[in-house]
Amino acid sequence: MTDPLVLCDVTGGLATLTLNRPEKLNALTPAVFEELAEHLTALAQDSAVRCLVLTGAGRSFCAGHDLSALSDTDDPGHLKRAAEIVDQLEAFPQPTIGKIRGHCMTGGLELALGCDLIVAGQSAQFADTHGKWGLAPVWGMSVRLPERVGRSKAKEISFTSRRIDGRSAADMGLADHCAADDRLDDAVEELAAQIISNSAGTNRIYKSLFAHHATTSRAEALQFERELPFGMPEDFGARIGGSK
Repeated sequence: MTDPLVLCDVTGGLATLTLNRPEKLNALTPAVFEELAEHLTALAQDSAVRCLVLTGAGRSFCAGHDLSALSDTDDPGHLKRAAEIVDQLEAFPQPTIGKIRGHCMTGGLELALGCDLIVAGQSAQFADTHGKWGLAPVWGMSVRLPERVGRSKAKEISFTSRRIDGRSAADMGLADHCAADDRLDDAVEELAAQIISNSAGTNRIYKSLFAHHATTSRAEALQFERELPFGMPEDFGARIGGSK
């Protein structure tokens, strides 16, 4: 039996998905993405899950593409499928947290940007190295990175491929919080506990509203929100936008 490529644990309302290729710095392959998608699908249907943490085993979150598997990962079908799975992570119905230690590079950064919140260890290393390899982004970097840090700063990050540590990432808004490396687990657990202590229904509704409003005008978004009934049932958020 081979070890799972993505570990899954659900405890007390918190689901933790762990990329599990530590010897490869959790570099991404088609098989990793498929296991991630399977877990996301199952957890999205689990009413006990109130928050999800995505992290990596060992000393790094994710070093990006597995370059030894480029013959697979440069296939157009895989690239489209991987992009869809990052979208699936972004659309997960409950709040998600990316817990980042060590490397968070290129494809790994695109994956992390699919999370609602990012908490980084102080020595974490973020970078977009598409330019170093002569590659074009296809998993959302050109959209999600400027949404987080602004267009000008996103250009600098992508044009230079420079590495950004956890503190600098938090200062520019790439990460939401930076914790000392030996406090990273505690910091994420505390944030997740605050999320879990709130109404799961309200959090689902907020995620649906934020997603809806990102694709409409401000005036339409305000009108959409004020027309929602006050005191909604727990599952109402899943029906916003006609998804159910």
